[in-house]
Amino acid sequence: MNNTIDAVNSSGCESPGGARLSLRRMRIDTYHENVAYMHKDCEIYRAEGFKALSKVEVRTNGHSVLATLNVVDNGDLLACNELGLSDAAFKQLGLEPGELVTVSQADPPESIQALHRKLAGERLELDDFRAIIHDVAEHHYSKIELTAFVVATNRDELDREEVYYLTQAMIEAGRHLDWKERVVVDKHCIGGIPGNRTSMLIVPIVAAHGMVCPKTSSRAITSPAGTADTMEVLADVELPFEKMAEIVRAHHGCLSWGGTAQLSPADDVLISVERPLSLDSPAQMVASILSKKVSAGSTHLVLDIPIGPTAKVRSMPEAQHLKRLFEYVARRLNLSLDVVISDGRQPIGLGIGPVLEARDVMRVLENDPRAPIDLRQKSLRLAGRLIEFSPDVRGGDGFAIARDILDSGRALSKMNDIIRAQGAHPFDHNQLALGPLSFDVRAERAGVVCGIDNLQMARIARFAGAPKVRQAGVDLERKLGETVETGDLLYRVYAQYPSDLQFARQACDKSAGYSIGSASDVPHAFVEF
Repeated sequence: MNNTIDAVNSSGCESPGGARLSLRRMRIDTYHENVAYMHKDCEIYRAEGFKALSKVEVRTNGHSVLATLNVVDNGDLLACNELGLSDAAFKQLGLEPGELVTVSQADPPESIQALHRKLAGERLELDDFRAIIHDVAEHHYSKIELTAFVVATNRDELDREEVYYLTQAMIEAGRHLDWKERVVVDKHCIGGIPGNRTSMLIVPIVAAHGMVCPKTSSRAITSPAGTADTMEVLADVELPFEKMAEIVRAHHGCLSWGGTAQLSPADDVLISVERPLSLDSPAQMVASILSKKVSAGSTHLVLDIPIGPTAKVRSMPEAQHLKRLFEYVARRLNLSLDVVISDGRQPIGLGIGPVLEARDVMRVLENDPRAPIDLRQKSLRLAGRLIEFSPDVRGGDGFAIARDILDSGRALSKMNDIIRAQGAHPFDHNQLALGPLSFDVRAERAGVVCGIDNLQMARIARFAGAPKVRQAGVDLERKLGETVETGDLLYRVYAQYPSDLQFARQACDKSAGYSIGSASDVPHAFVEF
């Protein structure tokens, strides 16, 4: 029997012979979602009864990928004999354009029944989470299914044992690094505080002390800059694992982007739906952070939880609950954890945006009198806690050791070594190349700065173009508790393009992000250093 189709359909679109389609890369970024595209008049589309958003399997010669189907009716975008794939799906399939592929209805992911049980409120076991996370990491879930899982595990839907199961499953789904060291340290902040570039100071301090600190950091998703974005001002951050390992062996530390190491790949997929939904539950936060740290080979971790009116965590009871959950899961994973509750009332440092934050970091490293004191002190305290993981350091001595390393110039020397090893970029923090467009925001009345909105300051910096435009951002002139007169400069906004400048100005017009009142109005700082 000959199954070859040679007919021309009613729209004049010739169907492909042999029920196969020619592969085409659509150059569409769908952010961790596999998407396939077919013409509505394609004979296979009509014969198979496909519908938009159907799950399909694309395969040929032992290669296969699952994708969500989108339907195209424009022949200029896609011919009837072609199957288009998004960038994510095309890379996963690993074939060349023009190769012939078959398309069929995809079976539901094997773990879908476990997901349905979770949606019904049932408690899941480790094997259930293993199955779900495996399917997530292999891109077997559509965005709709991913969203269902994220919502089902949001807030109080997971007990602490389930959080451990989720974390363990995420670790097992990715790569695990082994540095062959008894103590491998790392530091992580749960986020939400602009300008908080302590990692770029902690790594050279603890590395100069001789401790191994392979820091794999993230890029910004909703913030004006991630550690990787700011470090990229100074050096390459997209390092092959082999090069990263070489740098760590030579210098005891690195500051690289974590995406190249394939650590906890399911987390990156889940984040793609968590962030648009603004969901960041304690369970998901714990699983995300600890899975990546264990996968990166860390044995000892200092975790920073900032508290403030506009931070992620806004009260001490909430911070304590989160702390206990982190400690329980870390203990189950044999990860030594030291949780620090810090001041999250305002941005750390003066700059918000990659170039401005890099300036602050270098000023601290060079012991420049213009260096922001809060960034220096917080970095020293966190570095000190990491140094105290060393068996030959007495508890309480870490801060003094860290301060000596910084003041002596050893941290600067180590940072320069790491920058050169990763591939240095031209940067002079004394002659900053900032966006050519700017405007000032000034105090509308006299008084004391009694509030700085972290969320709004981050929003203004992003509207100005950060982090995509490295030279964009916000440069703060006043911090909490400082006295101002009417017309005093609060901060300056820098942008590269007129449209970005206008967006930032409109955001400032809605809310400048600063509150002026009396000294008694300054919120109390919750700290546990």
